[in-house]
Amino acid sequence: MTSLPLTIRHELPADSAAIERLHERAFGPGRFARTAFRLREGVPQDPALCYAAHVGTFLVGSVRVTVVEAGGYPALMLGPLTVDPAFEGRGIGAALMNASIESARKAGHDLIMLIGDAPYYARFGFKPIAPEQLILPGPANPARFLALELLEGVLAQRRGAVTPWRRASA
Repeated sequence: MTSLPLTIRHELPADSAAIERLHERAFGPGRFARTAFRLREGVPQDPALCYAAHVGTFLVGSVRVTVVEAGGYPALMLGPLTVDPAFEGRGIGAALMNASIESARKAGHDLIMLIGDAPYYARFGFKPIAPEQLILPGPANPARFLALELLEGVLAQRRGAVTPWRRASA
């Protein structure tokens, strides 16, 4: 863990520009073509589940979460999780993940999905989703399509397309 004077708090509207710059540095312009981006495009993040990490006034990390539809039911799509490269390896990503997961659990959500590095996310309880159980709207390495059940057994009940959540009640 970091010995920096780190603050983890809910993302604020004022963080948006700094987070976009961080995403640009971390993922480049190709981020807009990724399948995970397609699921988030035009759908607002859930502000109760999005966090920003600051060292002083400097934004050093962010995690965002969007509601999606998975097999006809609401689910969460976590990402992107981003840490400024100068601050990597100090536990900031883990602190952001833990804050977001705990908030999702307290809010009564039952499933979090992401597309990411299985060895990294396994420590938070994420496991690969069975191939073709849930179908993404674009290409993704099946070994990187992961889920965390916040309610045991819920993943087995989900089958079908993963699509952006477009309902007004979301």
